[in-house]
Amino acid sequence: MAKSNSIGKTIVLLFLVLILCIAGLLWFDFLGVIHVKKLFAPVYKAIGLTPQTSVTATSSKPLMADIDMDRLEKQREANELYLQEIEKREADLEIVEKKNEQIAAELENREKSLEEREKTFNNTVKKYDDREVNIVQIAADLEGMQPRNAVEILLKMDDQLALDVLRKVDERAKAAGTASMVSYWLSLMPADRAAVIERKRQSKPLSLGDDE
Repeated sequence: MAKSNSIGKTIVLLFLVLILCIAGLLWFDFLGVIHVKKLFAPVYKAIGLTPQTSVTATSSKPLMADIDMDRLEKQREANELYLQEIEKREADLEIVEKKNEQIAAELENREKSLEEREKTFNNTVKKYDDREVNIVQIAADLEGMQPRNAVEILLKMDDQLALDVLRKVDERAKAAGTASMVSYWLSLMPADRAAVIERKRQSKPLSLGDDE
């Protein structure tokens, strides 16, 4: 009798242990720690539970990976837009720099042109001043010579220079209130040369260089 009771208790204990093991497996499977869903699928359906699968247990990792990929993609797009903006600004700056260089080159050319004009003008003025000084000196020298010597020098000059010198002699004589030697010098020249000089002398050119 005692032996029968002992066997009965053992069976009950084994049954309890089996129930606990099954319950533990079900619980761990539900939590997704182990995977025995195929074995206990009928049990889940009987008690109205949905077992935790490996897919649902690890679904958060792909989700996080997708979020990270989206974030990286957006960051990459933002970087590309920033680079495009920088390239556009650089292109605009290059255009502005080229325009500034073109304007600077034009200003430099204008400045050089003005300098050349000023130089030409100054040279012309200097040439005129030098010529005027020379004519005054020649006129003064001729006035101090013998008339025939003065005429010989006048005949060696071109018509314009001779004409300018004769006019200067007339001006100096008028300023000094004395008689001019021009008429006498012309009378000593060959008639044809004297006629040409006299005709030009009477025409009174606007400037010393008009007939040059």
